[in-house]
Amino acid sequence: MKDYQIEPWDNVKKVNLDTYIPPEVEKIAKKVMAHYNMKVRSRKLITSKPDKGGAIWKIETNKGPRSLKLLHRAPARSKFSVYAQDYIVKQGARVPALVRTKNKQLYVEMGGKVWIVTDWIRSLKQASKINLKGAKELCHGLGEFHKHSKGYLPPEDAVKASRLTRWPKYYEKVRTKIGWFRELAKAYKNLPASKRLLSLTDRFEKQASDALAQLEKSPYSKMVAKGEAHWGLVHQDYGWSNGQLGPGGLWVIDLDGVSYDLPIRDLRKLITSTMEDMGYWDLKWARGMINAYHKANPIDAETYEILMIDLSLPNEFYKHVKEMLYYPETFLKREADPVLNGVMKCEKTKWKALKQLWKDKSKFKSGNYTGTSSRKKKKKKRNKKKRGGKS
Repeated sequence: MKDYQIEPWDNVKKVNLDTYIPPEVEKIAKKVMAHYNMKVRSRKLITSKPDKGGAIWKIETNKGPRSLKLLHRAPARSKFSVYAQDYIVKQGARVPALVRTKNKQLYVEMGGKVWIVTDWIRSLKQASKINLKGAKELCHGLGEFHKHSKGYLPPEDAVKASRLTRWPKYYEKVRTKIGWFRELAKAYKNLPASKRLLSLTDRFEKQASDALAQLEKSPYSKMVAKGEAHWGLVHQDYGWSNGQLGPGGLWVIDLDGVSYDLPIRDLRKLITSTMEDMGYWDLKWARGMINAYHKANPIDAETYEILMIDLSLPNEFYKHVKEMLYYPETFLKREADPVLNGVMKCEKTKWKALKQLWKDKSKFKSGNYTGTSSRKKKKKKRNKKKRGGKS
């Protein structure tokens, strides 16, 4: 038991994976709880990730309800998130506070994974998805979270998680994989959905190319040169379930995937997913969401420009169709048509809404990003090496 390493358990047969936790993991959970100054009266599984090896329990203790969480990522990566959560709480954010162990540690490392205990926030509820007020509450809470994350620096024993400088490569990846979609559609040309997908790949490939060209001309490189601590953290999985209304306002939960990035990426994901759920682009909703975020974490003109560029990338098309790369025949037979129906339904209103949103850039003040861009810094460093380090 001492050397047991927690691995994904989705390969276990004849069990209900929604409620099953391996007995070895259950034993480790009990040992972990013993590291805390609390008496556990009961423990209830809330959710699990059998395909990754993670889980969350609600525990009733003599100190009140708490959450026990098994983080599925590698320990060094999980530590980045754990220390980030502690930092953000100390900045005043509405984020569950970590409970320290008897030895004053923020976590327990056991079974090859990191475990944490946090406060259980009572009476959390989702913001309304049927009116703009709920969307505004969600965006305002996101802005607060981003603002409080600025300045975070991880400890040396944590792996730094950062996507800040990776935007151009990500855009290139989207464009490249849309090309792969085309080739797979050709390879399975006899399937009915293939012809339709082929008729759309040129359109979305061009959108990806145009977005990349805009990004390369934008202030992006000078902005990221400000550094990771300047921009702070993104949640990466923020939405109606991970941002919920509770005591004092909106609470942000499940922070184990946080990473350095331009914070506007979280807002973009929230806007595009909301428009997709609605089935069309609603200009009033999009503006309302952006303005609610802006009130909590002010956006400058350059950041707004990056948001518009990221919205113009074929995000939803790529997100859904990339599943084809894993099982092309099944996807093209059963899933392609519903996916493409949803994407094309939104396409009818997306570009008219974006055209109007672009005009709003003039309402935001410039961030005055002067100095050397990250790209020029790298070029200067390479040239210095070629000259043998002479200045």
